[in-house]
Amino acid sequence: MAITLDHTIVPAHDKVASAKFFASMFGLTYDGPMGPFAPVQVNETLTFDFDDRRQGFEVHHYAFHVSDPEFDAIFGRIKDAGLVYGSQPWTPEDMQVRTVSGGRIIFFRDLDSHLLELRTMTSRREAAAASGMAVDRRSQN
Repeated sequence: MAITLDHTIVPAHDKVASAKFFASMFGLTYDGPMGPFAPVQVNETLTFDFDDRRQGFEVHHYAFHVSDPEFDAIFGRIKDAGLVYGSQPWTPEDMQVRTVSGGRIIFFRDLDSHLLELRTMTSRREAAAASGMAVDRRSQN
């Protein structure tokens, strides 16, 4: 069996507002709280459980590999919401899209200042393209 990430807890100041924001930007649904969490099903195997029980927390970085049509749809919602975005993690407000070997990448912040990364090429493929190496597809399964 392949190892998959089942869920992760995303610290939030307001779990419901954060879950709704995330779901709306990514074209997902938020169906209401479940226990102490405000869960958003990201895909068949991953749920983001938003949790506002902590007083203070560090901001996190969440990177998502998406198809070109998904990128276009999510990026459209980001622009429609008037959010700032950027091309690098250290320039999340430069309003630029980074392109690498035909792939596109943007960064933007959620309501709790977590850095969300949207990319059409996996980071491993990006590194391989930058170094001129081929990616071994056997190890990607």
